[in-house]
Amino acid sequence: MAITRRQKEVLDFISGFVQRNGYSPSFEEIAHGLDLRSLATVHKHITNLQNKGLLARAHNRSRSIDVLPPRTKGRPADRLPLMGRIAAGYPVEAVENPETISLGDIIGNREVFALQVRGESMRDEHIVDGDFVLVEKTSTARSGEIVVALVRGSETTLKRYYPEGSLIRLQPANAEMQPIFVPAAQVAIQGRVLGMLRKY
Repeated sequence: MAITRRQKEVLDFISGFVQRNGYSPSFEEIAHGLDLRSLATVHKHITNLQNKGLLARAHNRSRSIDVLPPRTKGRPADRLPLMGRIAAGYPVEAVENPETISLGDIIGNREVFALQVRGESMRDEHIVDGDFVLVEKTSTARSGEIVVALVRGSETTLKRYYPEGSLIRLQPANAEMQPIFVPAAQVAIQGRVLGMLRKY
């Protein structure tokens, strides 16, 4: 995708800064390094580069600008054609829609990682062994959300999260399994599930 001369200067500055320092520059450092007077201008260039898939940025932490490797022709595109909707009940008329969908549409600008599921404790949520869950990195969750929880500092589990007084109930979605009750001080939320991928 084409970028402007100034956008290339911003991209090159960030790449060079990261190589020299091991961390990404602040907006102020970018403005100073490129002799830009306005932080709003820096923000505009960063946003445009992000929209073009050349930068990634997490909004909830500082110095979080990551330069993404350019996509090569051999790699599949990160966007897939969305050809319409399909009925899982009665058949409907097949109409093509010239839209696309990408992981970016699902995860937005959040810091997200993937985990492969092992076991059947979430099968009633249609999350089964071998599936991949997309997890937003966060240390907080609302009651009822599906979370990745670190229990007693050594075990991680995928369950629905329910605070109940001084305890946390980690609820499986499998009628054959019992909930896990753990003192709140012994549970650390590592992320919450945004979506799921399955390979057939």
